[in-house]
Amino acid sequence: MREIVFRAKDLYFSYDGKKNALDGASLDLYAGERLAVLGANGAGKSTFFLCLNGVLAPDRGTMLLDGELIGKKERGRLCRRAGIVFQNADDQIIASTVAAEVSFGPMNLRLPEAEVACRVEHALDYMELQPFRARPPHELSGGEKKRVTIADILAMENDILLFDEPGASLDPAGEERLEAVLDRLHADGRTLVISTHDMDFAYRWADRIAVFCAGRVLAAGAPETVFRDTRLMARTHLRPPLLLDVFDRLAARGFVPAGAACPKTPDGLEALLGREK
Repeated sequence: MREIVFRAKDLYFSYDGKKNALDGASLDLYAGERLAVLGANGAGKSTFFLCLNGVLAPDRGTMLLDGELIGKKERGRLCRRAGIVFQNADDQIIASTVAAEVSFGPMNLRLPEAEVACRVEHALDYMELQPFRARPPHELSGGEKKRVTIADILAMENDILLFDEPGASLDPAGEERLEAVLDRLHADGRTLVISTHDMDFAYRWADRIAVFCAGRVLAAGAPETVFRDTRLMARTHLRPPLLLDVFDRLAARGFVPAGAACPKTPDGLEALLGREK
């Protein structure tokens, strides 16, 4: 049985006391999984992340971390376990050099100087940022800034990593590099949660999909199951990933083996079709 590291039950939150950004959101997060969070702008994804990270306290609802209840006084535990990478790197970066930026979080934990230095070196090495350590972050490219923000949370040694639309503003090369980093983080055993509008990436990458709409989680499950729910797709104005759509059209016409699962990549589909010849 999979271990639930975080459970949210009926979370409510309002920024203005009138309209709920979260309106009864419930979701479990499993250790070591790759979860893609989908939904239109304003669906509640970012607000949910900020509650999970401990930045915001829900107005109502229950949050459990490793089975233990998290109240407003225990939010610090969430901050120490769950790190967040914001969509806009400039909203996260505050220091004058890359090394100072990465050291900011561990220093605020009041760790010994040697421990801070060790964490910073590891994070810079992990994200291949050593050549930029003395550079002002504002001089870096968008992709390089994104790597700095990921190094920020690596230095905090969070085991739950939240990424709010990490592919935004990245070029194709930057997206490819980001996905390689995500794969490495997953291989290292971290739990990854990513909000995205890229359905093709979500299908290819995620173990599980959660769909937000109007502050609630309407569905959570295997990518194939969620994306094939036509009513859900219509209600949330999402579209199925292109690869799954093409696969289902081919399957309906008998071009793929009966009972075959849709591959995650075009190369996988090509190989499947080649075996069928």
